[in-house]
Amino acid sequence: QVQVVESGGGLVQAGGSLRLSCKTSGLSLDDHSMGWFRQTPGKEREGVSAILERDGKIYTYYADSVKGRFTISRDSAQSTVSLQMNSLKPEDSAMYYCAAADARYIGNNNWRHLVRYTVWGQGTQVTVSS
Repeated sequence: QVQVVESGGGLVQAGGSLRLSCKTSGLSLDDHSMGWFRQTPGKEREGVSAILERDGKIYTYYADSVKGRFTISRDSAQSTVSLQMNSLKPEDSAMYYCAAADARYIGNNNWRHLVRYTVWGQGTQVTVSS
């Protein structure tokens, strides 16, 4: 059974850090682009970051709002994708979702496109207090 499970969310003060983890099973991270998305009530789910591979090279992408503060990484041996979040702001508060895409490399123009991600986790809540 293909599955992704997020963990690591919680309550943190502004300026603090959290590290989200996405444990995958039933799939190889070497064969799938992986993304992190977030959603707040009443808003659409938005892409936060993604990690893709092509020809042995790793590509990472970030939303402008998190560039320089968030870092995505993966450990294929541990089947885990992580999102290190530093300098957190109240506007980062959201439910964070991990997702596996339908290909190893979905391209820099597609990493935000939800339709390219076929396996989703249940999410982990991040709340940043001011």
